[in-house]
Amino acid sequence: MTKCVNGMKMVIAVAVAGGVVTSLVPLEARAQDLADYDYENLSFRGMSFDVGYLWADNVENARTYGVQFDLGFLGPGFGLTPGVTYWKSTLAQTEVDQFETRLGELTTDQGGTVPPGGFDLGVIDRSDIVLSMDGQYVWAIPLNLFFSAGVGLSAHFLSGSGQAIDDTFIEDLLGSVSAGFNIHAGLEFPITSRVRINGGSKVEVLGDLNYVELRGGLTFIWGGLAPEEVR
Repeated sequence: MTKCVNGMKMVIAVAVAGGVVTSLVPLEARAQDLADYDYENLSFRGMSFDVGYLWADNVENARTYGVQFDLGFLGPGFGLTPGVTYWKSTLAQTEVDQFETRLGELTTDQGGTVPPGGFDLGVIDRSDIVLSMDGQYVWAIPLNLFFSAGVGLSAHFLSGSGQAIDDTFIEDLLGSVSAGFNIHAGLEFPITSRVRINGGSKVEVLGDLNYVELRGGLTFIWGGLAPEEVR
């Protein structure tokens, strides 16, 4: 588990450093290939559907399912994509062990009796519905690809369940609404001007739950296109 946490910290540090370095490049230089769009052109112009996989520091690795909504370009080359993502996993055994230990200590402090061998909470499921707003710079690169990189904010609607914790204070503790922050990057290959294959990565930082996500899917665009997007 220690290796997992240390690896997560390293990935986050590298991603943050990469984001800072990228931000030093003049925005005008990045946006030259995507024309100067203004706020009036910000509108719902497409959708992406994707499936991914996440590696987290206190839940088991899990599959993710997401939908992103393309709102076009807020400024020169800067796109906005709100989205919804869902995943379900199980709480890592080390986390369950900590809950069991704390529950035993709390029971003892209040004069209660701890069962022989301690409490057994069994398997605890964890799920999350994520509402996100991502902003990223997009520009054309060789091999007929579009590359994007940016940051985002998110709201996480977390819940926990399990046979031993249902209708208890532990279930209440695991249910929460929390704010998150992410750094992300992606590639898109246009099959046509309005259909693309997409792939991306994201580092999500959320208090005591941090994870790296890789995902891929299809993007469909029906709204206005920037000149460099036409194929």
